[in-house]
Amino acid sequence: MTETIATTRPAPHVALIELANPPSNALNDATRGALLAALEGLDGDLDLRALVLTGAGGIFCAGDDLREVAALNHRMKHRLAEFADLFARIESYRVPVIAAIEGAAMGGGLELALCCDIRLASPDARFAAAGVNVGLMASVHRLPRLIGAARAKAMLLTGRAVDAETALAYGLVTEIHPARTLRQAALDLARHIATRAPLSVEAAKRQIGRAIDIAPAEAQASQDEDLDRLLASADHREAVAAFLAKRQPIFSRS
Repeated sequence: MTETIATTRPAPHVALIELANPPSNALNDATRGALLAALEGLDGDLDLRALVLTGAGGIFCAGDDLREVAALNHRMKHRLAEFADLFARIESYRVPVIAAIEGAAMGGGLELALCCDIRLASPDARFAAAGVNVGLMASVHRLPRLIGAARAKAMLLTGRAVDAETALAYGLVTEIHPARTLRQAALDLARHIATRAPLSVEAAKRQIGRAIDIAPAEAQASQDEDLDRLLASADHREAVAAFLAKRQPIFSRS
């Protein structure tokens, strides 16, 4: 089986995980499993102090694999639970995770970026909360928490992409670097973090997360109720079918 994740150790105390599932680095079953395995494998290494997450081929991650979704629609609730578990694992990871985002970060790819502690982007990066485009929802908690409710609503309710400059203005990313130097900039930042006191860095990350999380379990439970209804909707099935047929969906609010 072709490997969809590449893990390297480019510097002392630093690891790099690269999504390598062409053409869009979609988070299909194999890629999610491989990413989780890579994270678990690294986490036990106490020499690790910072992690960079990026995508191969000039694209970060286009989210879920809708062809796989169409084939496995009967287990979508379980699939979404797997996504939630992966994102929570990254968000609570022991060491800081830096996303180096080139090209698209769409849907689940945006959520993947939001789970990281710091996000750097190339000028061609694009970000979309694409849940409403496929009759579902995603990023409804992490995105408002990061950029504020008003800006988040403009993304969440339209499904439209924003460019790197807009993402920088929103605070969605903290730096923009040319594509040719983006990965190096992320690694340089990881190296700098790795020179700080590791227990202090890990404690600071934990406490920041606790300070901005308001009843996460309750929020997740509420989201799960709505997702159950959306998964059963005709509009969700129509959105996926229209995507695969390369046509505009016709929604019936059912």
